[in-house]
Amino acid sequence: MPSIFSKIITGDIPAYKVAETNEFLAFLDIAPLKEGHLLVIPKKEVDDLFALDDETYTGLLLFAKIVAAGMKKAIPCNRIGVTVMGLEVPHAHIHLIPINTMSDMNFANSKLKFTPEQFRATADKIREAL
Repeated sequence: MPSIFSKIITGDIPAYKVAETNEFLAFLDIAPLKEGHLLVIPKKEVDDLFALDDETYTGLLLFAKIVAAGMKKAIPCNRIGVTVMGLEVPHAHIHLIPINTMSDMNFANSKLKFTPEQFRATADKIREAL
């Protein structure tokens, strides 16, 4: 059964996409810790990040680096935090989160709620910065 991320890739489920190549996709997390919180995924469905072949793994990290640079320009923050949890969706993914303090990356924090218009505006800002 395809993961929710695979359904986003195929367009069966909508997402606020900010960057895409033939191999990778970056889109806004719909339950973000901070404005601009993104998920970066390979289009190849593999459950565990470290199970990716070397080419896909390094390509994903390089893609995430490019996206993070755009995020940093678009969203005021001290840094872009990076984390890999991989338990909530069986599809390798990286969280990129604009942060000002370490506590900004605490997944026990309440998730923010944005309107579709706010999500679209954030995605547009990041896309434009890329």
